[in-house]
Amino acid sequence: MPKKKGKGISFDAMVKFFMQNYNIPTKKDVDRIMAKLDRLENLVMAGMASGGYPLKEQTGRRKTAVTAVDIVFETIRRSRKGLGFADIQAKTGFGEKKIRNIIFRLNKIGKIKRKSRGIYVAS
Repeated sequence: MPKKKGKGISFDAMVKFFMQNYNIPTKKDVDRIMAKLDRLENLVMAGMASGGYPLKEQTGRRKTAVTAVDIVFETIRRSRKGLGFADIQAKTGFGEKKIRNIIFRLNKIGKIKRKSRGIYVAS
């Protein structure tokens, strides 16, 4: 008895099978990811424009963001008598560990000095 020929598997079905088995993204997947990236870029740019991410200076074509170190240093520099740790934390809103690391770095490179225990002034 001859074998019965069934309906053959289409090329499209094979391609779809391999794409699903090997997690190969489709054009639709890539378009979704691109749309999400565009939304994120717009949120970041809106944050920069509204002051959420302060800009330091414009160098050539790029704008560089103000770093946490710059913010802490400027906060200390503006105070003539020096600032304590709690004052720095209240003015910048940064966490304790972050401020401790920044103060250590600024002290190490010589931008600030310890006036007394817990009080820092710009040098």
